[in-house]
Amino acid sequence: MASDETPPPRTVAPGLLACSFLALFLELMLIRWVPAALPTVAYYANLLLVTSFFGLGLGALLAGRRSLFGWFPAALLGDVALILLAQRAGIAPGGTDEVRFQASAHGGFAVTGSLALALVFAANAVVFVPIGQRIGELFGRLPPLRGYAFDLGGSLAGTVAFAAFSQGFFSPIVGAAIPLLLQAALASWRQRVVTAVLGLATLGLMGAATSSSAVWSPYYYITIRDQDGRPDPAEPPPDLRTRQRPPAYSVAVNHTFYQFHGSLDPSRYVAAGGAPVLPHADLYAVPHAVRPGARTTLVLGSGGGLDVEAALLRGSAQVDAVDIDPGLIAIARQWSANGVYYDRRVRVHVDDARAFLERDDRLYDCVTFGYLDSQALSSSMSNVRLDGYVYTVEGIRAGWRRVAPGGVLSVAFYVAGQHWLAERLVHLVRVATGQEPVLYSQGVHLAALVGRGPLQPPEAVGAFRRLDRLTPTDEEVTLPTDDWPFLYLRRPGIPRDYLVVLGLLAAASLGVVLWVRPPGQVDAAEAQSFFLGAGFLLLETKSIGDCAIYFGGTWLVTTAVVAGVLAMVLAANALAATGHGRPRWLALLAALVVVAVVPRTEVLALPPAARLAWTALVVPLPIFFAGLIFSDLFRTAARPATLFGANLVGATLAGLCEYGSMAVGSRGLSVVVFGFYGLAWACSRRRLRTSRAPTGSLTA
Repeated sequence: MASDETPPPRTVAPGLLACSFLALFLELMLIRWVPAALPTVAYYANLLLVTSFFGLGLGALLAGRRSLFGWFPAALLGDVALILLAQRAGIAPGGTDEVRFQASAHGGFAVTGSLALALVFAANAVVFVPIGQRIGELFGRLPPLRGYAFDLGGSLAGTVAFAAFSQGFFSPIVGAAIPLLLQAALASWRQRVVTAVLGLATLGLMGAATSSSAVWSPYYYITIRDQDGRPDPAEPPPDLRTRQRPPAYSVAVNHTFYQFHGSLDPSRYVAAGGAPVLPHADLYAVPHAVRPGARTTLVLGSGGGLDVEAALLRGSAQVDAVDIDPGLIAIARQWSANGVYYDRRVRVHVDDARAFLERDDRLYDCVTFGYLDSQALSSSMSNVRLDGYVYTVEGIRAGWRRVAPGGVLSVAFYVAGQHWLAERLVHLVRVATGQEPVLYSQGVHLAALVGRGPLQPPEAVGAFRRLDRLTPTDEEVTLPTDDWPFLYLRRPGIPRDYLVVLGLLAAASLGVVLWVRPPGQVDAAEAQSFFLGAGFLLLETKSIGDCAIYFGGTWLVTTAVVAGVLAMVLAANALAATGHGRPRWLALLAALVVVAVVPRTEVLALPPAARLAWTALVVPLPIFFAGLIFSDLFRTAARPATLFGANLVGATLAGLCEYGSMAVGSRGLSVVVFGFYGLAWACSRRRLRTSRAPTGSLTA
């Protein structure tokens, strides 16, 4: 199983294209599936990408040694088995420095959970080593830039294909079967038998861990329970939207409770004394009790539609319902007794809340921030949550701009028993609006409201009591901003469990790289490639963050950015292949400075067309010039597989450094980008001096 046939020359380029497609498709599939199987990983999902890069890079550095390609099915089976074992063990590193909803009940920091999580990510890296080695071997049999073009083309095709697969029909079984079939097609006949046996075992394990009735949205694995707690209920009753005392359902994302779907209409519960069966139902009435008579309402994070129904029940003639997740909207259409998404007064927008707020200037009598409380990251290249740019000073301020004269802004939140989080939210609303908020609380639920005119705050709205103020603490309140969008992080810094996981992965990665490539064997070209890879990934991460603010943090925007980045690098490679593309260090520096110093607020103030032009033409410029520099280095590479591997290992370092944004923000991380490219430039100068040295002189 450890050896395979050497591919004939005519299949080298197609094989490289297929392997690169396999790598990208598998990366994205695992990033989608693993957090659903192991919910804790949802908060570390970018480490799946980072360790995938490391596995590919390590494999490329192993090119020329005994082939490992036949071991891919065994590595994938072991990875899946380990993930499901960790799921049954319920690993949750936890801690008190960050709110993670499914881990809040597990108490303090747990070293064993961090160790287990690091093992999961290490196993993920192992899966990609055989693929990276095959890519490196195929690189060595093609002219460097031609090989790089096929690699980029396969990566771009894998990204687009997964986006189409994910949007049209996602199944982890099919998603894992596609890479296994590709590996079998590229392997020897003997290996195909092994792939078939191990592949069927892998698919069987994944199928056993997946509910057949689950909904796979672009962000979550969504399951439903009935009001008695039974999972996978049958079809809802045909008269669900008209029945007296209709059933309620609870919806979980990644195996963790997320929201209720039901009805708030008391007229449908006459037989039970007019009391809806949903817990905390009074919360949805708070903004309409404080500011009665709102004719137009905007609901951000509409989910199961309870905020929308509350607005309709209290006289709103028009409600704009915004939710980023089409899966939740689809479930609400089928399972929610309120039926609000079929009401002609409701306009549904499947969109990012921040992007919707920035898009135009319509005003509303009531703007409600519902329970967005995301339980996933916005992309695989960032540690920012899905709602990260909504709960910032700029995000709340964008909502405040949408409040009409005499209207009200309401921010409701589940504070998970964390007083510091409640205090931060209140201060966030105060600073963003310049108003002192009216507060209502019931247990772990908090609502903060401000108005553009007099409000009518009653002493209580059902079970929710009005507070004069929150009890202050001595802890300094750090407000989330677009530069530091970490609402759920108690203070700037990297939580201990992240540090343990990152430290273990960094130590293991360094040890393996030093074993494969001792320092004495590393030349200036490899070092330059390493630092170019590190700078490139941080640039890509920053581009995704910028676009999340300008156009929304949806999966479609993220996919478009990643595809655009790959296309930009492919264009730079094509230019370098003509011989006209020389290294443009000054152009790279200028582009980096422009993107770094122009405030995001200035770009947001531009008209939509100008904002799009900035995003399409200016933001990618550093990536283009960096790609041009790397392709020029690659063009004359004696060992292209080694340079390719060094580049991916450098990207791994950048992925670990990206966690530094938790401490210093994205602008602080921009300094690291300059540092990486400065080191790449220094290696470039050293490489040029070495190449010009007289024959017989010592070289690096």
